[in-house]
Amino acid sequence: MTGAPQTKDAPERLTIIGAGAWGTALAITARRAGTVVRLWAHDPAIAATLADRHENPVYLPGVALDPTIEATADPSVAVAGVAIVLLAVPAQHLRRVARGFAPFLGPTIPVVIATKGVEQGSGATMGEVVAEVLPGRPQAVLSGPTFAIEVARGLPTAVTLATLDSALGERLVGCLGTPAFRPYLSDDPIGCEIGGAVKNVLAIACGIVAGRGLGDNARAALITRGLAEMVRLAVARGGRAATLTGLSGLGDLTLTCTATQSRNCSLGAALGAGQSLAQILAGRRSVAEGVDTAAAVAALAARLGVEMPIVTAVDAILHRGAGIDETIRGLLTRPFRAE
Repeated sequence: MTGAPQTKDAPERLTIIGAGAWGTALAITARRAGTVVRLWAHDPAIAATLADRHENPVYLPGVALDPTIEATADPSVAVAGVAIVLLAVPAQHLRRVARGFAPFLGPTIPVVIATKGVEQGSGATMGEVVAEVLPGRPQAVLSGPTFAIEVARGLPTAVTLATLDSALGERLVGCLGTPAFRPYLSDDPIGCEIGGAVKNVLAIACGIVAGRGLGDNARAALITRGLAEMVRLAVARGGRAATLTGLSGLGDLTLTCTATQSRNCSLGAALGAGQSLAQILAGRRSVAEGVDTAAAVAALAARLGVEMPIVTAVDAILHRGAGIDETIRGLLTRPFRAE
């Protein structure tokens, strides 16, 4: 079951949990699709600003929200009477936030996961976290090459919607799809999630290459070999290699590794230019998911026996005190092998 769908003529009712840039952008595009939208913010001040000014000046300044988008910081109010819930909170906070909503969320309400990451400690995907904290509820994964500001401005964007429930997938396309926001359906949630998580780590690597002035050839090599690492991990977790050639794999990887507005790539560039991780993070409010995901994916790969030298190198630089130049030399002196 996928919860009680709306009648043919009534719009779907969607709550987005998480009022950062991405959650806010999804609220905007869902409203454009004709969906009734409610937005939950963990900070009551942000919820009040959203409700009063119809803008998110902290995370998405300068973009007007449709006045019909409701906003609240109360979990019970956020999900009252809704048909679908979408999670757009930072990966390492998803378990805690989802647990807080568990008492208020009906047992058949579908949950869409728009968070990209792997949980530290457990090595769980976001879908596995949700299955544990909100058991029995139908799931879908939303991923792909998406900068929030471009989605909010209505620029053309294509994403993957992955679910094992085809009826739910069609409902979600109706909830979110517009001429400028085009969801493509997949039945491989695991592959979709692995792509969305690992690409953030690889973007940090590409940023380091840019910050060190190692050239476009090196970045292209990292993207290509990084894609091979993504495929190996996805297959080891039960996903399909073909999924990683699509929007949630190669598409997202290309965007995040080549655009200066990428939070993960720009963090890597600052590292490569000589700043410390502490300095970089102190100057940011938004989350670069690749920082925590690097450690989680490296540990998961080691546990599964999956070779991921680029991810391991990024983890070593971020969390284990490894020097950038020494780590790069280590990658460049690995034995030659067939592609």
